[in-house]
Amino acid sequence: MSTSRLEAFSDGVLAIIITIMVLGLHVPDGRHLPALGHSANGFLTYLLSFVYIGIYWNNHHHMFHVVEHVNGTVLWANLHLLFWLSLYPFTTAWMAGTDLAQTPLVVYGINLLAAGVAYYLLQTVIVRRPGGALLRAAIGRDLKGKLSPVIYLVGILGAFLTPVIAIVCYVAVAVMWLVPDRRMERIIESTKSGPERDAA
Repeated sequence: MSTSRLEAFSDGVLAIIITIMVLGLHVPDGRHLPALGHSANGFLTYLLSFVYIGIYWNNHHHMFHVVEHVNGTVLWANLHLLFWLSLYPFTTAWMAGTDLAQTPLVVYGINLLAAGVAYYLLQTVIVRRPGGALLRAAIGRDLKGKLSPVIYLVGILGAFLTPVIAIVCYVAVAVMWLVPDRRMERIIESTKSGPERDAA
């Protein structure tokens, strides 16, 4: 089956996740600028989760550019990823509402780690299918993919010492993935025929 319905469904779910998160932002009690300070934690945690959702959407979009067909296994692997991403509004709100308390920080880190593992599993399922060679070539050694879980674990464990370690680790992974990676674009360009490449 084609990837169009999977991509459309995934885009819709990610859009809903972002909407739920922004609706969870606390409206300042006052009418003046200083009142925004009380909403700073909520906004910053929302921003971090928004960036993560954006990263997953971006990578998901590029990944399925080199996938022509999917099967039931891929559909369930994709749903597994969406399940963990759908928990972002809950873990983000808990973290923000408790002023970055230890347990919510740990749970948020576990949520990040679980989503990362789910994305890796989806990627692996696709690579092992017939026609997965293009994605395999685009992934390469996947240093960022291998390093991210390690940093998440450091952040989760670091939360038991001080919130700063956890926040720094979670932000570091997001920044690492924000750096443009042209591997997938190069593979996509290489698969286009001459006229298609000129049109692009």
